[in-house]
Amino acid sequence: MPGLVYSSDSDDIYEAKHSRLFGRERPIHQVLGGGKVADVLLWRNRNVSAALLGVMTVIWFLFEVVEYNFVTLLCHASITTMLVIFIWRMVTEIFKLTPPRIPKVILDESTFRNVASMVHKKLNRFLSKLIDSACGKDLPFFILAIFSLYILSVIGTYFSFLNLLYLGFLCLETLPVLYEKFEEDVDHLAGKVTRELKRSYRKFEAQFLNKIPRGPVKDRKIR
Repeated sequence: MPGLVYSSDSDDIYEAKHSRLFGRERPIHQVLGGGKVADVLLWRNRNVSAALLGVMTVIWFLFEVVEYNFVTLLCHASITTMLVIFIWRMVTEIFKLTPPRIPKVILDESTFRNVASMVHKKLNRFLSKLIDSACGKDLPFFILAIFSLYILSVIGTYFSFLNLLYLGFLCLETLPVLYEKFEEDVDHLAGKVTRELKRSYRKFEAQFLNKIPRGPVKDRKIR
């Protein structure tokens, strides 16, 4: 009906000024964990981020384009590394140079802990959000999740798991830093879409769902 005013229109005006993507209240750096992982994803340390992107690209190229087998690639990489270190060591002994310093700890344990902890928290939060939206608590997110999962299932029929994994890594390496750069524009657009979905749902509820006849509800006596 024209001229119909909904009680939550004032809330929409408030959300238009204060809404942020996914309803977050913290900066994107803290949302991503606020540690070394967040620095890498947001390209705060450009050398590490670029090196990680280069390594993942080389791995994807070897497996997907060259069609290397994982065991074969692992053995060839180990043989090459051992030969390089052996030759380097022999050359330093012959020419009396400084021998190579091999660190006792190649991979830092705390880094793996931080990554595993962040993935665990984000996965739990995402699954909880999906369950809550399926219970009808957040209809716009429910519709968005259904649509996104369907699009992902269609994409999955045309891409291998490795391609999807590499595509996901590219998104992790590019989308957070792009969002941080254009945060206000993205928040404004996402808030506008969310408010339109909520407004459409309220209209649908007022015009159709509320008109569905329901049986009488009997009050239960509390003993």
